[in-house]
Amino acid sequence: MSGRGREPLRIGVLGAARITERSLIAPARATGHRLVAVAARDRGRAEAFAAAHGVERVVSSYAELVADPEIDVVYNPLANGLHGPWNLAALAAGKHVLSEKPSASNAAEAAEVRAAAGRAGTVFMEAFHYLFHPVTRRLHELLASGELGELRHAEAMVAIAAPPRSDPRWSLPLAGGALMDLGCYSLHALRMLAPWAGGAPRLTSSRAGERAGAPGVDEWLDAGLEFPGGATGSARCHMAYEGLDMSIRIVGSRGEARAANFVLPQLDDRVVVRTAEGERTEHLGTRSSYTYQLEAFAARVRDGASLPLDADDAVTTMELIDACYRRAGFEPRPRTRV
Repeated sequence: MSGRGREPLRIGVLGAARITERSLIAPARATGHRLVAVAARDRGRAEAFAAAHGVERVVSSYAELVADPEIDVVYNPLANGLHGPWNLAALAAGKHVLSEKPSASNAAEAAEVRAAAGRAGTVFMEAFHYLFHPVTRRLHELLASGELGELRHAEAMVAIAAPPRSDPRWSLPLAGGALMDLGCYSLHALRMLAPWAGGAPRLTSSRAGERAGAPGVDEWLDAGLEFPGGATGSARCHMAYEGLDMSIRIVGSRGEARAANFVLPQLDDRVVVRTAEGERTEHLGTRSSYTYQLEAFAARVRDGASLPLDADDAVTTMELIDACYRRAGFEPRPRTRV
């Protein structure tokens, strides 16, 4: 629940994206937070969404939603290119913001979002929900405990079957591409290993393939990384893959660990650990990573609890994304004008 004696978050939802049912609706129900309002480009779609998911009311526009005095948190699951503009608008209105990743179309826009969050004095967080689940926490524990020894290599792959051709994830003006939608998870997961690798990684290589019929949009991208302590990393993504792969493998001097699905661990909560003592499979629980995330975000908003993610982290991720694009011969995503 939202906590005895604590007011629930009053959440406004931008758009009627399909992901919202999994990423926000179910977690809000599980944790006792209010879904106050929704706005969509098509009011009829917003009304159907509100009726289906128990949202209290519909407002006529995104601008009306971010200005609504009854809303204290704005959730932004819009197309990638609309993250930056509406994050900026919500922060300017004094709202807390939970934004789907990535936080903006490019690093320059992410820096503007960071500055806006600083001016607002509110909580801004990019929704890397995987980080809050026990699967990822366990991987970090295995490194921290020394069971795996010194980090030598890490590799993450996030791949899905191809969305329809009309999907905004294939749109360059809306900041689409495999790296923006999927590879951001691979890069972020490797960045989060910095405490056990001597510091943040640097990009050593990047190559990508363009989507047929979508100039400038990457269908896949492979990035190579190196950590100050000498460990190497591979961050891969593919948005027209045969099947689903959201795995991560961490190799140390004494053993290795692999999570079968670190992005959506509620679908597969296995962590397989291999050391000289043998192999074991740990199950870390199928409670939704999005529910853990909303609990952590609410604790920050209501109680000032610490978070592992903030606007600075979002900028660092976008800087690395931009660098991957440039190294692979692509341009960083253009800013979407609203």
